[in-house]
Amino acid sequence: MNPQLVSPKGTPWHPHRGFETVTYIIDGIFDHQDSNGGGGTITNGDTQWMTAGAGLLHIEAPPEHLVVSGGLFHGLQLWVNLPAKDKMMPPRYQDIRGGSVQLLTSPDGGALLRVIAGELDGHAGPGITHTPITMIHATLAPGAEITLPWREDFNGLAYVLAGRGAVGADRRPVHTGQTAVFGEGGSLTVRADERQDSHTPDLEVVLLGGRPIREPMAHYGPFVMNTKDELQQAFEDFQKGRLGSVPAVHGMTEASEPVIRPSV
Repeated sequence: MNPQLVSPKGTPWHPHRGFETVTYIIDGIFDHQDSNGGGGTITNGDTQWMTAGAGLLHIEAPPEHLVVSGGLFHGLQLWVNLPAKDKMMPPRYQDIRGGSVQLLTSPDGGALLRVIAGELDGHAGPGITHTPITMIHATLAPGAEITLPWREDFNGLAYVLAGRGAVGADRRPVHTGQTAVFGEGGSLTVRADERQDSHTPDLEVVLLGGRPIREPMAHYGPFVMNTKDELQQAFEDFQKGRLGSVPAVHGMTEASEPVIRPSV
């Protein structure tokens, strides 16, 4: 699972097959629409969990008024692989509102945990996953430290959205934009530095982990499959219009569709 950067003006209509996109917005507003009828607007802690499965077309962008006014937004998008048995499943869309996530606090009140998907110590988030996955957004006040129970069959990583801190028993330093990968063990430890930058008063971290799929993976452009032949088939299906069509909205025409040529 890797954070994906999105252009400030969003993306044009484009296809996906074989995986899931998880868009989490902390601040700002983001619109989404797909050819399967899913979509909506997310803001302030909302998550769009889109399972492309067998394939669809979608578009995502901040609303025009936000772009024109120069407003900012802060968030991330994850690409989550699907196991071979689910790659050609029907597309699915989950609209996870910030108010529906599981909220937890550390015993001393120094950390707020938002369980978006999976579970933490028996507390389940609203996101439904195809393989066991846990996704948490943690906010730690300066000097706060948390040690969370973690399944030993999960991998684990911490992506720093903002602030400075340390991870692991040996307190490896991390800061904004860095990702820490944890080794084996049954817990994750994160600590916020006593002093934070003036524009980031707290340490903001996304904690991710899951049971490894351990299958071959072939990835190119907007498709994540198991073999090169499956990638080639995905390109062919897209070019022949089998992944859906762009809805007739906002003056969109067939000419607005992306042209993607295989090179695999």
